[in-house]
Amino acid sequence: MKVYDKLVRDKIPHIIESSGNKCEIERVSDEVALEYLYKKLGEEVNELLEDKNLDEITDIMEVLFAIGKKYGYSEYEVLNRRNEKRDTRGGFEDNLILKKTY
Repeated sequence: MKVYDKLVRDKIPHIIESSGNKCEIERVSDEVALEYLYKKLGEEVNELLEDKNLDEITDIMEVLFAIGKKYGYSEYEVLNRRNEKRDTRGGFEDNLILKKTY
């Protein structure tokens, strides 16, 4: 038996049971889920720093969308705000490091 105590994607219990194993789950409130989402975000960022691949990037996005939803924002609203900020402040394509202002 392994003990996890971590937030998992919605279909993971079904996937575990389909493989012939059993699992114990607990459904928690949005407030508790937010705490676990922030932990999950840290896990996923660490995995990206190690593996540097598209799956890890999309896992981070999924966690961020879930956090946004807990605060009442849709994926559309999150992406729209991202585009607005990108239009007014730019992105990170130019690799600019601000050293000082005068």
